[in-house]
Amino acid sequence: MKLSLGFSPCPNDTFIFDAMVHGRIDTEGLEFDYFLTDVEELNRKAFTSDIDITKISYHAYAHVAQNYLILDSGSALGHRNGPLLISKHRIGIAELSKLKIAIPGKYTTANLLFSIAWPDVVNKTEYLFSKIEDALLKDEVDAGLIIHETRFTYYKRGLHKLADMGEYWETLTGFPIPLGAIVIKRNITDDIALKVNRIIRRSLEYAYKDSFASYDFVSGNAKEMDSTVMNNHIKLFVNEYTLNLGARGREAVIELFRIAVEKGVIPSLPDRIFLTSL
Repeated sequence: MKLSLGFSPCPNDTFIFDAMVHGRIDTEGLEFDYFLTDVEELNRKAFTSDIDITKISYHAYAHVAQNYLILDSGSALGHRNGPLLISKHRIGIAELSKLKIAIPGKYTTANLLFSIAWPDVVNKTEYLFSKIEDALLKDEVDAGLIIHETRFTYYKRGLHKLADMGEYWETLTGFPIPLGAIVIKRNITDDIALKVNRIIRRSLEYAYKDSFASYDFVSGNAKEMDSTVMNNHIKLFVNEYTLNLGARGREAVIELFRIAVEKGVIPSLPDRIFLTSL
């Protein structure tokens, strides 16, 4: 059986999926027709149910939950790894409602967290995440939400941090911050979905045991990313929650959705959103 699979070219995703898509592990008879693209593009593809298995922002998941279930393995959660709000000029947080903000996509979790923190800020412009620094330097926007590897490099370009959305979330809730999930179509049988979940975990365990095996795939897709930044990216976004969400990870996801629904940022979700029950 062949399933379509979408994930981002970011080091954490290529590190996770390398062994799975390159035949380094047992895939239990399943094959994967995979492609890589920016997470916001993956979000939009999920809206039309074009992909069997995909990386998706937790924000976007709220809008496609009727068609997908969250797998136990592959998620990006953690501590101190959330989006950052940055600017070229020194800006007071109280001024945000009057300013133009660059966001890395309407349905990114970065935008969801920002909307929870500052619901009165409505002047937002979408940019590819890697273009937000340039937009700030050209004064196209006043502040910007950065994700992925740019959170490691922005200061080298003379940009300033205004707020850490991860710190905001952890102060608000005490939970790790849910950023991205791996989801599978609900119309795929549970036995196949459970196979996929096992394969993803097996792929990640292989990557941990032999990190050099995935180097070419990771670095080739990271393009010009410095190797130190690439390794820091993996260490920050791949952790125990990636292996298995567990009770704590699920509680964090449920709390994110609860707050967002309460504030009217996302619609209500189905009762069942996870593939398995604890």
